[in-house]
Formats: sequence, structure tokens, C-alpha cells
Amino acid sequence: MKAFNNLKIIGIDHGYGNIKTANHCFKTGIVGYDSEPLFTKDMLVYDGRYYLIGEGHKEFLAEKHFDNDYYCLTLVAIAKELKTEGLTEADVVIAAGLPLTWTSGQKKAFAEYLRQKDYVEYVYQDISYHIHIVDVKVYPQGYSAIAPFASALHGLSVLADIGNGTMNTLYLVNGRPQSGQMFTEKFGTYQCTLAIREGFMRETRRELNDIIIDEVLCNGTADIPISDLNIIKRIAEEYVADIFRRLREHGYDENTMKLIVSGGGGCLIKHFGNINPDRVEFIDDICAAAKGYEYIAEIKLKANKHMQNDYRLNLRFRLDNPKEKQASEYLQSLQGISRNQFIIDAVLSYIEKRNAKALTIDDIRSIFKEELKAVSFVLAGNDTTNAKFLTEEEQAENIQNVIEDLDMFD
Repeated sequence: MKAFNNLKIIGIDHGYGNIKTANHCFKTGIVGYDSEPLFTKDMLVYDGRYYLIGEGHKEFLAEKHFDNDYYCLTLVAIAKELKTEGLTEADVVIAAGLPLTWTSGQKKAFAEYLRQKDYVEYVYQDISYHIHIVDVKVYPQGYSAIAPFASALHGLSVLADIGNGTMNTLYLVNGRPQSGQMFTEKFGTYQCTLAIREGFMRETRRELNDIIIDEVLCNGTADIPISDLNIIKRIAEEYVADIFRRLREHGYDENTMKLIVSGGGGCLIKHFGNINPDRVEFIDDICAAAKGYEYIAEIKLKANKHMQNDYRLNLRFRLDNPKEKQASEYLQSLQGISRNQFIIDAVLSYIEKRNAKALTIDDIRSIFKEELKAVSFVLAGNDTTNAKFLTEEEQAENIQNVIEDLDMFD
């Protein structure tokens, strides 16, 4: 959870297998009752009904706003994050996500679904919560997991975000997503579970509990007979081979592209894939997408606030003037540096040196002449929790790139 002014930004990854926030992960299952059930340890009480969280398995829904389950699970996710901070009341901005190619078509309906009530009161685990949902932001899955460090990626990369229900594939050039090369398929890890369950029954005439299957998929092994384990592993290997077949069909070349794997499917590729470890990178943090949603929402909110007080100054350079041409070419050549920040620092430095109170156009030209080679870049208010390995200049570039890149998912 992030704080912006008096708002709490809570990222929620509405997975088909698990709901993830920045600090929590819990099963997507939910069962509703009209009267209070016998076991109430993990219970939500909302709108006159009782819901046991983590019960059952949520079936795949291409459009999550078609029933009320994900809304109730959202209330639980908010409660868990607020409890971490010792809060029971808050003004909340929900930052959520949808599969890559579904974002533009579904985000309006999904946002309206999550914001069906501005003020919500409910009880979770015997604690009463009073929430004001101020806004809902919806961003693309997969991309959000790498957004905090996208500027650190170089060359050709392929992101494979493999969740319980879908696999999202996104191609990037130097960390910038390519609008014509993103794909969403119903080929999540639960498809592997179903294949194992069916294949095991066909070969042994016995049923296999999903808990055992999950243990093998997550850890690569389990305390079961070796003959049973070999059946599960063989089918899992076939599933992973099918992942790479689909990636190659979309243009993936393991010799020239780096593969970045996020989501729960990463453990399957680790345990059952034949990969070159130098060409494959795993995002092991199961909460990476939720943290990415918060990261994007925060920088967008800050950008919008700055735009409210934005003053625009159009600068024109006469290219027949050698000094102005030099200044123009230098500004165009800046990499990883905000041109706005460059000009601001240059102006402030000039004023400080000369104790000037007003600037003429000649002063501005003089600034560029004297300051092109010596400007310090100061960033204010950027949370670098998710991007500690980026320099301040790279963080600034990353923020600007993320804001620009989001346009392609609209």
C-alpha cells in the first residue's frame, strides 16, 4: 500500500487462483451463505450475507465483473492491507489489472464494477471497516510487474506472465512494449492441473487430489510413489513444452531474445523446462503485479497533480545560429534525462549565480551556452522501493516511459 496525500493506493491482482496485494496472497475461492456458518475464522460479512474466504475454487471467467465474488474478494484485499497499517478507515484508490489484450475493452466495466459503491461498510475477521473508494485505476497485467524497472531492460525481451487462468505475452525493445506484439491466451497453470488430473486418471484409474498436483508443480516433487510422481512430471513437461511452442509461434527466438517470466507459471518452467538460465529471468515475487499497479497509480497521480499547476513555455531555436543549434542538438540527444528538469536546473543555477530576478531572452540563450555541460539532476518524491538498482536519472526516464507506454493499452 502506498500513500498519496490523504489517499491510500492499494494494488490488487485479481488472479483466478490467488488474490495478491503488495503484502498478502490468499486463495481466490469464496462461498456465500444467507446465515452465519459454523466456521467463521476467515469470514467476510457484507450486505447481509456471510462469505467464507478461500473456500472452493473460482472457475475461469473471461469477464470478472459478471458476478459479485471478485468485488467481495476486493473488500477482503483492502481489509488485509489496511490491517497491516493498523487502519480500519481510509480513502482508497484501487489499482487493479486485466490481461494485456483485454485491458482496453474491459477496463471501464471492471472499474465501474469495483467502484459500485463509493462508501462501503463491512466486517472481516470480526473487524469493522469503513472505506471510501475514491477512484479505481485499471492497468495491463504482466507489464505492471516490470514497470518499476523497465528502463533497465536492453535489447529484445519477451515477457511471459503466466497466471492461473491466462498467459500474457508481451514483446519489448529496450524495455518499451510493442503494441502489435502482445497476446492473451487461456493457457494458465490451471490448464496444466486439469491435464495432469485427466492424464493420471487415464493411466492409473485413480483420482489425484489437486493439493498433491500443486505441491509437485510448485516444488518439483512430493512425498508420493515415484511412479505417480513420474506421471505428473511428464505431463508438466509437456505443458511447459507447449508454452515454448506458443511463444515461438508468436516470434520468440531463445537465441536472440531474453525471456522474462512472471506469475505462478514461473515455477513450472523452473522445474520442468529445458532452458538456458543465461537467457531466462524469473520474477519470483508473487505480489509483483500488485506492487506494479501501485507504482503506476502513484506516478500517474503525481503527474496529474503537477499538470494542474503546469506552466508551458515554448522554446524555439534558430538553427542558422550555431549556439542555438548546439543547444537544440544537445537537448535532443539527452538520454534518460527529463528535458524539463534540465531546463529548470539550468535556469535556477543561472539565477543563483547572478542573483537575478528577471530573465530576458538573451539570458535564456546564455543559460544554454554556459550550462550544457554542468547540470545536476534532482528528483523529488520518487519511491524507489521497487527499483533500487536504477540511478536517479534512469528512474526519471522510467517514470516518463511508463506514462507514455500506458497509452498503447487504451
